Formats: sequence, C-alpha cells, structure tokens
Amino acid sequence: MMVTEVVFAPDWWHANGEIDFDEDYFFNPERRVRDEMRMEEALRDRFGAWGLGADAGKALPQVGAVHLAAGFMLSEMLGCQVEYHADAPPSVHCRKDDFPHVDVEAAFSSSAFKRFVKLCDNLEQKFGYLTGDVNYSGVLNLALDLRGQELFIDMLEKPEAVRQFLSGIAEVIERFTDYVCRRTQSSGIAVNRTVRFFPGGMFLHSECSHTMIGNNEYNTFLVEFDRKWSRKYPSFGIHYCGVDPERYAKEFSDLPRLDFLDVGNGGDIAVLRTALPNTFLNLRLDPVGIINQSPDEIHRDIQTRLLAADNLNLTGICCVNMDKNVKDEQVIAILNHSGQET
Repeated sequence: MMVTEVVFAPDWWHANGEIDFDEDYFFNPERRVRDEMRMEEALRDRFGAWGLGADAGKALPQVGAVHLAAGFMLSEMLGCQVEYHADAPPSVHCRKDDFPHVDVEAAFSSSAFKRFVKLCDNLEQKFGYLTGDVNYSGVLNLALDLRGQELFIDMLEKPEAVRQFLSGIAEVIERFTDYVCRRTQSSGIAVNRTVRFFPGGMFLHSECSHTMIGNNEYNTFLVEFDRKWSRKYPSFGIHYCGVDPERYAKEFSDLPRLDFLDVGNGGDIAVLRTALPNTFLNLRLDPVGIINQSPDEIHRDIQTRLLAADNLNLTGICCVNMDKNVKDEQVIAILNHSGQET
C-alpha cells in the first residue's frame, strides 16, 4: 500500500498529550523513554485503527525526538544559542558574528554534543541497544543559523571563504550522522518519519532554505555535497519543504542517485516525476491550509497530487507539523485515503 505519514506540531502534543518540550524532553534519558511512550499512546488512542501508535506500551531507547520536526542540535553544537519551549520546537538564535570559521573538533567537544553522548550512553547501558535518530538539518540551513542572511552577500564577495565555511559544516553533518547511525543503525527518521519504511536507513539532507537561493548558487556552492552523499550512503534523499522544488528538477536528476525527494506543498509534481522517474516522491500537504478543508476536500486534493505523481509505487503522502487546531476527522481523511497502516 502507499505510504502515508502524519506528524504533529509541539503545540498539538502539548494540548493533547500534556507533554512539555523543555530541555529535559530532549536530553533526560528517563523523559526520552517516557514521553515517547506517551506520544505513541496518544496516537494509538486517537488513530490506532489506522495503525498509528503501534509502539504504545513499549519502552524504547529513542535517542532523538522521532515524532517532531525539530532540527536544532547541530546548530547548538556549532555555537548557536538554543531556547526551549513548553509548546513549540526549540528556537535557534543566529550567531550573526563576523564571518565564522567552523571548528569541527570544537563542535564535537561542545557541551551540546557531550550531553547527547551521555544520553546515548545512559540509554544503552539500561536497554542494551539504541534506536531512533536526530534531525541533523542541512548545510545551507546551518550556515544561515551561523551567519544569517549576510551569507548571501558573502556568496558574491567571498566565494572561496563561503566554500570553506560550507565544507566545514558538511563535515560536521557527516561526522554526526555517521556517529548516530553507528550507534542506532538509523538515520533520517527525525527529518521525515516516512523514511522509516526504507530498510537500512536513509541519509536525508534538509534543503529547506534552498528556496532562498538560485540554481546558480546551488550549483556553485552546494551540489557537491549532494553528489558526495548520494555516492557514499546506501540510500540518499533530499528534504525540500519549499514551494518550488521543481526549480531544481534538472539538478536533482543529474545526481548520481536520488532515492527520495520530499516535495514541498505547491511544487509541480508532474515536472518532478518526468525528471525523476525512479525517485520516491513524498508529497507534502499544507499543515496550515488543511485546517480549513473538509475531509472531502482533503481527499480530492490528495487524489489530484497522486494523479500528477503517476507511479503510486514510488509515491507517498505526508502532512507534517499539524498544530492543535487540526481536527481528528481531517487527520483521518489523510489516513483513510491511502489505507496505509503505519
């Protein structure tokens, strides 16, 4: 059956599961296990008939928040201040300092990484194994966290310095994900839960901010990382949540391999399918717009997208970051459409 996934925003969990997303939620080993169990139980109670909450009642040593879209840890490792909230994902505050130098060793000597290693060690000591992974964001996303929008001026005025800067960030991402994958045999689930259906784990590179640059900047500064990782990892995907992924259809089709593409809401699905006939297209619904849609409207919207995607064997549906205003019947309309048991 076609893969379908739903992910709720922290305020939904706060309202419906009484979960606070403070610092302890992410790094206290007892909270990690207990709160993930509570999240699975909440899913089972509301949507168990559609297969959600299958791990309810299981104490699992999840090293990261696999039910959230929360990419902050590498930003903190690289020196950004992170602010935690009860009903929202952690906020990353841009460093906005002079053109930064990425000290890879310092990132892995940081208190943020040491705290994560301690979490993993404590969980593994208790359970004998680890599972889950961590949202590691993406090269340009992290560069903007460190430098802010001055980075776009730097691309014009200091291109070689930008290349070195981005290469340092890419090295941190690669080293971090390799570490997590060695310990958990998992990668990418915390970026998009859909990839858990792909055996062997997937390196899923977040390119949320690529909608802010042109194709020339992608080809000049960033494509080299996608090329490298598509060769290195057994399974490689790109998370593109912007409205214009078709703008990169040619570039993505030229990669050595692209197993998975998150297609941001508003993207031209037909153009992408023509360019990427062998890539799994994960079609993202609008979590804000869906609040004002009836179940019938949701059904028709999904049907239109699936027709454009053409190959249902290489197509999935997801809606990520639905907030507390979404109704259960709207979520069920997504799950009903595919009949997928997750």
